Amino acid sequence: MSILVDSSIWVDYFKSGENSVKLDGLLENDKIVINDIILAELEPFLVQKKQYKIIELLHAIKKLPLQIYWPGLIRWQADCLTSGINGIGIPDLIIAQNAKQQDCEIYSLDKHYRLLNNVVKELKLFS
Repeated sequence: MSILVDSSIWVDYFKSGENSVKLDGLLENDKIVINDIILAELEPFLVQKKQYKIIELLHAIKKLPLQIYWPGLIRWQADCLTSGINGIGIPDLIIAQNAKQQDCEIYSLDKHYRLLNNVVKELKLFS
């Protein structure tokens, strides 16, 4: 199964954080995927820091196509609000929907995915 690595993990990885060993293993085993939203979150900072080799490497990772189903996102957001879960942004919802559509696990440090998993039971979270 592929693992969609969220920008929070990448940022931690670039700082040589505690998730570095785990992500190295996933990279070595060719388990990870990325999408345009995650690239859009990471790339501007990397351009600013002139980290062009890292950008090139990120673009070499298999990229999931984004097929946004807006009625589903609206339903998830409404279900979250009804459950008292506030503050889950549209980018996180799109990333979650993308992972679900592509039958991937989400690897993230972002608590929003764990909260969203209380409402959207089909999400698979990597730990």
